Amino acid sequence: MNSQQTKTLITIVGPTAIGKTALSIELAKHFNCEIISCDSRQFYKEMTIGTAVPEPEELDAASHHFIQNKSIFEEYNVGQFERDTLKTLDELFSKNPIQIMVGGSGLYVNAVLNGLDDFPEVEASIREKLKQDLQNYGIEYLQSQLKTLDIESFETIAIDNPHRIMRALEICLGTKKPYSSFKNKQKQARDFNSIVIGLNADRAEIYARIDQRVDSMMQKGLLEEAKKLHPFKELNALQTVGYRELFDYFDGKITLDFAIEEIKKNTRRFAKRQLTWFRKDDRIMWFDYKTKREKIIESILDILNQ
Repeated sequence: MNSQQTKTLITIVGPTAIGKTALSIELAKHFNCEIISCDSRQFYKEMTIGTAVPEPEELDAASHHFIQNKSIFEEYNVGQFERDTLKTLDELFSKNPIQIMVGGSGLYVNAVLNGLDDFPEVEASIREKLKQDLQNYGIEYLQSQLKTLDIESFETIAIDNPHRIMRALEICLGTKKPYSSFKNKQKQARDFNSIVIGLNADRAEIYARIDQRVDSMMQKGLLEEAKKLHPFKELNALQTVGYRELFDYFDGKITLDFAIEEIKKNTRRFAKRQLTWFRKDDRIMWFDYKTKREKIIESILDILNQ
């Protein structure tokens, strides 16, 4: 692979709070390129603290795309992100054959690298029934249903997000086949090469970093940010760890201390699901998060120069 001619997207993945942003900036500086953010919640300009949007000095250190470019009141999905990102990459590759993508949203990463999976149409009545079940019995009922019908999806998708659960369940119920059976059937060709870097740590270290991040978010004003968003809590964008728990606090369902502990617990669960998703991709070159950046850059250059 000739780094001077071949378009290559270097993608950085891994669990939340592992240090992906810092690495992406280091790589962007080294390769003199720009960064595509692939975090499905950092799109929204009303959500800053709870989505760990990079600090102003980090955003200034390299050009970023798809950070706080949408409003929570806009409909935006993975299909739109795929199209927007491919268009942006065409423009960026015309300036530099090396570009960076970073994020922990596995579905969105997969859409850019491989294309979206092709799911069959199902009866609209199935989705309506699931909405009623959610309203009548709660999200735990839908989670239990998905666990029975498709354990693989139960272990990998964001099951705290009712929209994601209902999407998986409507396919399961409408086709009588697991949602996961329709995934990764055929890879769509891209006109760029991919190098995928994964950052990881042992579980205790990941959990400690998550706890520290949540405490830091609270100190930075997450409670006040969530309070402003509370009137719009039903929006899809706000079905997000860090906000949902505080909405329950505002609704008088739980105490603030319990809400903070729930954020930490649910973020740990989210990190576990991220790793479950990414470990299925054998292209990923895994590094301990403490690995010296020079070593990671050297590994990338080895591939680029092959």
